[in-house]
Amino acid sequence: MSALFLFALFSVKAQEKVQEKNLKVGLVLSGGGAKGLAHIGVLKVIDSLGIKVDYVAGTSMGAVLGSLYASGYSGKQLDSIFKKVDFSKIINDDLPRSSKAFYERKNAEKYAVKLPFDNFKIKLPSALSKGHNTYSLLLKLMLHVNEIRDFSKLPIPFFCMATNIETGKQVLLEKGNLTQSVMASSALPSLFQPVIIDDQVLIDGGVVNNYPIDELRAKGVNIVIGVDVQDGLLNRERLTTAPDVLLQINNFRTINDMKLKVRKTDIYIKPDIKDYSVVAFEKGSEIIEKGRQAGITKIEALKKIKPNKRSKRRVQKIKIQPKDSITINNIALDGYGKYTRSYILGKLKLKSGEKICYNDFRKGVNNLVATNNFDVFEYELKNTKTIKGYDLIADVKEAEISTFLKLGIHYDDLYKSGILVNLTKKHLLFDNDMASFDLVLGDNVRYNFEYLIDKGFYWSIGLKSRFNQFHKNISAELLLEDSQIIANNLNKIDVEFQDQTNQFYLQTLFGKDFAISLGLEHKRIEVKSETIVSNTLSDEFIFENTDYFSVFGGIKLDTYDDKYFPKRGVYFNGDVHMYLLATSFNEDFENFSIFNADLGYVFSLSDKFAFNLRASSGFKLGDNSTQTLDFALGGYGNNLINNFVPFIGYDFISLTGNSYMKTSVVVDYEIFKKHHITLEGNWANIDNNIFDSGEWFTLPDYRGYGLGYAIDTFLGPIQGKYSYSPEQKASIWYFNIGFWF
Repeated sequence: MSALFLFALFSVKAQEKVQEKNLKVGLVLSGGGAKGLAHIGVLKVIDSLGIKVDYVAGTSMGAVLGSLYASGYSGKQLDSIFKKVDFSKIINDDLPRSSKAFYERKNAEKYAVKLPFDNFKIKLPSALSKGHNTYSLLLKLMLHVNEIRDFSKLPIPFFCMATNIETGKQVLLEKGNLTQSVMASSALPSLFQPVIIDDQVLIDGGVVNNYPIDELRAKGVNIVIGVDVQDGLLNRERLTTAPDVLLQINNFRTINDMKLKVRKTDIYIKPDIKDYSVVAFEKGSEIIEKGRQAGITKIEALKKIKPNKRSKRRVQKIKIQPKDSITINNIALDGYGKYTRSYILGKLKLKSGEKICYNDFRKGVNNLVATNNFDVFEYELKNTKTIKGYDLIADVKEAEISTFLKLGIHYDDLYKSGILVNLTKKHLLFDNDMASFDLVLGDNVRYNFEYLIDKGFYWSIGLKSRFNQFHKNISAELLLEDSQIIANNLNKIDVEFQDQTNQFYLQTLFGKDFAISLGLEHKRIEVKSETIVSNTLSDEFIFENTDYFSVFGGIKLDTYDDKYFPKRGVYFNGDVHMYLLATSFNEDFENFSIFNADLGYVFSLSDKFAFNLRASSGFKLGDNSTQTLDFALGGYGNNLINNFVPFIGYDFISLTGNSYMKTSVVVDYEIFKKHHITLEGNWANIDNNIFDSGEWFTLPDYRGYGLGYAIDTFLGPIQGKYSYSPEQKASIWYFNIGFWF
């Protein structure tokens, strides 16, 4: 009997050892948008226990983090990576300003809304984002496993789920391009555009299977650890965003599915993240911590999974070294038509057989995407077996819609309120041209027309026509001689100011940030007043009604990372106009030239603190009888016309002269995301011929200081600024809403 008992005991022990030896642990990670960051906290707990995961399955955000974990990243590494990611730029495909050409920067810095416009019908885009930034980030993170086409051969075998939008059926992705597969699994409808794989149009796998436990069991795992970051049904108070509504619709089915799937999960982990939305990426650290806390509550159950001795060695052995440089051996492009191969390679700045910095490669891709000439640019880097390096395989889909309707709003103290309506047409006459017409409706109707035949680094050809008008009290010195000012006892004059400028120009680029231009200009200026009270002046007095003709040249360098709230970069804009002819209204006209230069340098002491140092100067050579085009300082803003220069502490067009020197310092502190406090000071000398008299090198005659608060919104900056002038012993408030145009 005792022998039989010993034999039975030995058999049980042996069976337990066999079970331990054959134990396969599966990990399933659900989708849930920003809530999915809780997976990282759970992974940190799993790693701390030395548990070896044998298979990973994921959907949507679970696919993103699951694929990275399967590629060799530890939970701790993922924590470090995602705490540094700016999700607003990732999701919105917010490309660096440096990747855009000069005219593309104007589009990004002037219009709040951009809509495709085809056959006089507005077409809404298929998604808010093309997913370019997300793809770029994942490709770089997964480059060390880029050659693996069978996901079961990853450091940890992996698969993810997607949805075929044409059939409504689920698609299990376990082979092919890992980055592209993860993009398909996480392509949330309306947020990211669908991904095409093997001629299937795929979207977020959460639509049909947000917790693929059955598919994971089929891989032969014995025990499943499941992390569920899905929502229950939300009430009306919590349905505040479009993604919330979309997920609520999808949750009608998935919540019922989970009732059965939870029972199939051996260790079910449900982080307490109901108070976070699916787009609350700014709360990432808190969500990760919630995941860690949820993992700790299951720590006793997790400890029962016997640690595998190889697990810790596996984490230590896999040292993921980011690629500092790569060699592109061959470049295969497909799908292009209107835009040539040389055009695409020129934007990418790539040559076959060239070794380049990985960041330069990424910048080149950004340059191409930023043209907005392509709806799709799908690419991958394939390892070259015979030669060290990669082959770039890319497929492009040129944008079918070339007409866009763009909108913007603005308010400032000079032009007052304005609604901007823009119509932009690419390929109007040639494949590489662009025409744009702005119409500003509001207190001061304005327009701006631009046409450019873009030849990049060759000489491009452009046309511009612009009309501006405003009604304002301005310095009398800009319009009248000193004797007239004294005789009529005038300091400021309430005028209607109109300016129409037409230009024909040639422009060439030296890099995206440096341009030289030459051209011809016609300018018509009309200035009149109906409010002057004088015995010698009529009720409507015309100060100026003249057409001026000039030739001009300009040099522009702009590496600012942001137009309105820069944190780094250099800016230079130099301009010379030679006025050769004027109409008969200006009877005393003689030739003159105006030189103008503006220099800026921005640096940051931290992510929060930025210092913007600016200096500008200008002078006139030749005849001084024409005063309307003299320099005029005062006010706050951007894109001021002619030789009007912002100068806080004074109202617009308050200080005038034919020469000036100005310096300014702006300290920008971003107290929290997109909220800025600015401290500003500017100093200037302005008068006639200050460079001849040496006054430009004396202590400043005019000073102004300001304190402002600004919010950076999709409409543009919303700003309020208090300023004070010691000379006037008076303060002025400035307000503006929206992009300047």
